[in-house]
Parts: sequence; structure tokens; C-alpha cells
Amino acid sequence: MPRLPFARLASSLKTALAPTYYIHGAEGVLKDEALTLILDRALDPATRDFNLDLVSAQQLDPSALAAACATLPMMADHRVVVLRDVEAWKRKSKAKLPAVSYLDKPMPDTVLIIVQGDDGDPDDDLASRCTTIECVAPVGDQLDAWLDAQLAKHGVPLTPDAREHLIRATGGDLGLLGAETQKLSGLDTTSALDAKTVGDMVGVRFGETVDDWRDAVLRDDTSRALTLLPRLLETTGVSGVRLVNVLGSSLLVMRWARATAERNKSRGAALARTVKFDLLFKVRPSVGSYDAFTAVVGDVVGRWSLARISAAIAATLQADISLKDTTISDEGGIVTDLVLALATSRVKKAA
Repeated sequence: MPRLPFARLASSLKTALAPTYYIHGAEGVLKDEALTLILDRALDPATRDFNLDLVSAQQLDPSALAAACATLPMMADHRVVVLRDVEAWKRKSKAKLPAVSYLDKPMPDTVLIIVQGDDGDPDDDLASRCTTIECVAPVGDQLDAWLDAQLAKHGVPLTPDAREHLIRATGGDLGLLGAETQKLSGLDTTSALDAKTVGDMVGVRFGETVDDWRDAVLRDDTSRALTLLPRLLETTGVSGVRLVNVLGSSLLVMRWARATAERNKSRGAALARTVKFDLLFKVRPSVGSYDAFTAVVGDVVGRWSLARISAAIAATLQADISLKDTTISDEGGIVTDLVLALATSRVKKAA
């Protein structure tokens, strides 16, 4: 059966409506949006209440699912049954066997939507018989597109710097982005909101985000990185582990970029484009805004030899291990030592 990333669901629904869907993944906001898209496509608002059944696998008698799906639609082309919490059915549980039997021969005028509530792997017995929709946290251009849709929906105009700061300040978390966008929509303005206004509303000052700290480390702006560190560690949702994870992911991209720069003899904007399209769009790492990050990579790659990057990755991994050691509580000291170690590793310009 077809497997769709969330980004392709809307276009797929314009072509055809599948008889069964299985929604899964770690991003709950996208799961809700995927469900809404299918319901809006399948049901007429005028008869929606008559043709929609919401059931839970935790409470449903398994044998009752087929009966719910066999009910004919009322004054409509389709009927929809939403089955939630299927993770309650263990992988080898007999409770799901009636659902498996139904999926082998679904009713033509009923759309069954199965929603897995947790972020575990999909149930193969169920998912293999459905059109599956994977909902993972969007990054890069996909995150940009999601945010732009939210800003347009709520009528919130932002300057480019303000938009970038909003992404950085929330760490790209869809729940936070949605909540902050709604807050910004309450401002009475006729012009685009600037970065300071957004920073005041979000509670994170412009230039003082996790990504800004990462950029300072990569630029060898040690003073800036050390100044930001205690402020970030006092911010809700920011920990030493998160900081080193972001830095570690970024250093892995840097290693690929450095090898590419040496092979192609490229730097600056040309290298930034290569990193963006040949690596980031394919691997989809969580490194913040792709345009902003690749611009930094293009600027600083000459300072980072492959040997220096490899040593930095090893040091970052060791810091991550130390931070996760329950006997060590000084996360600020561990990350500070890491920043200083990476700074002193730059003996001379690598390129």
C-alpha cells in the first residue's frame, strides 16, 4: 500500500480518497492536521455529524469495528470511522485480528482512519494494508512552508529577520510555533513585525537562541558563545544535552561540507548551495533554518580542517556522555569546557 510523508497528503487527496489510512509518527501536530485534511476531503460539513464515528481501540469491542464500518452513509457519498489508540493492541494480540480482516476487504463507501497515538513504529499488520501517512517533525524548507501557512492563516506579517528568529526561538517546535503565531496575531499592526517585537512576545531576545550559540561556536566567536551559554541554560526547554546535540549534528554536516569543499574547490555561496541541495534536502538533519545554516557553513568551512572537525565531533560526543552521567550535575561547566576545547583546536586557518 502507498506510503506518504505528510507533505504529500494534501496533493494526494486532490487525486483520490483511499478507503483506509494509517497515521503514525512522532509529530502530534501533524497527526491532527492529517486527520483534519482527510475528514475535510471525505465529509460534507452539512452531514458530517451523521457520518463520522470516533472510536478508541482501548474501549472498542474488536468485533464491533466491522459493524461500524459497514453502516451506510447518510445523505452523503462517504462515511468515516476514526480509530484511535491502536498502540493499545499489542503486536501479536488477537484483539486486532478483526481489524486486519476488515482491512483486507474494506467497504467501498467507508473511509477508515487509524491513528497511532504514540511515536513507536507502525503496526505492520495494520499499516501494510492501509495508505500510511508518516508525521515527523518538519525541518528546513518543509518547516518554512508549514510556518508560512500558519502566518498566512493568522494574518501575521513578519520581516525576514523576525521570521528567522521565531523559528530559532522555538527550536522549530510546531506546538510552540503555532502558539506564538496566535499570540502575534493579536497585535494591532499594519506593517511587518520586526525581530525585536517577536523576541519580546516569545520571551527570547533576538540573537540569543540555541542556533545563535551554535553559529558562534562554528565562527570561533568564543566570547559570544560563552556569554550566551548561561542565558540559554536558564531558558525553558534548553539543556546542555540539547546544545551539544545541535552542535554535533552541525559538525557532521561541516565534515561533509569540508570534504566537498576540498574536492570541488568551492567556498561561500557556491558551497552553501551544494550543502543545502545535495545533503540537507536528502538527509533532513535538524540544524535549524537551512538557508541561514548553510550560509554559516560556507563562511567558516575554511577554518575547520577535516582533522579539526573529527576531533570536535569526538569532544562533543564525550560531552554528551558526560551530560547524561547522572553523577555529574554541572552541565554549564561541561559545555563551557567543550566550547573552550573547540576554540583552542584552531591553531591556524585550515584552508
